[in-house]
Amino acid sequence: MRHLIVLLLSAVLALPVLAAERMQRLGEVEAHYSVFNSSFLQPEIAKASGLTRSKELGVLNLSFVQQGKGQVVKLSGTVTDLMSKTTPLTFRETKEGSAVYYLAQFKQSSREILKFKIEAEFADGQRHTLQFSQEVFPD
Repeated sequence: MRHLIVLLLSAVLALPVLAAERMQRLGEVEAHYSVFNSSFLQPEIAKASGLTRSKELGVLNLSFVQQGKGQVVKLSGTVTDLMSKTTPLTFRETKEGSAVYYLAQFKQSSREILKFKIEAEFADGQRHTLQFSQEVFPD
């Protein structure tokens, strides 16, 4: 499983223009996120991580880190397109050692700017909202 995470992150980081990782602070926690086209994943990586490869599907990759350790969170979220159509996101948790990642797929049909809104509830009961916009470029 560790190799899967390394390969997935390598795929994301190998595409810096298309999948630049970003970070926001949520209290004492760093929220790291990246958005990329699922078609950029190698078939074996997509299969192993339970993702569908398609030029019409994007991937949101999230991780929450506090003092160098991955945090387990309860997530809910939405993605909204330019026509104000809001779609809920379904997150899949992946753990590897102290690292915890959350993956969600979403439809992308044309070049546009999507708005993401993620609600995160941490183990201590604190809740934070992560909001950002990302331009997507379907294959």
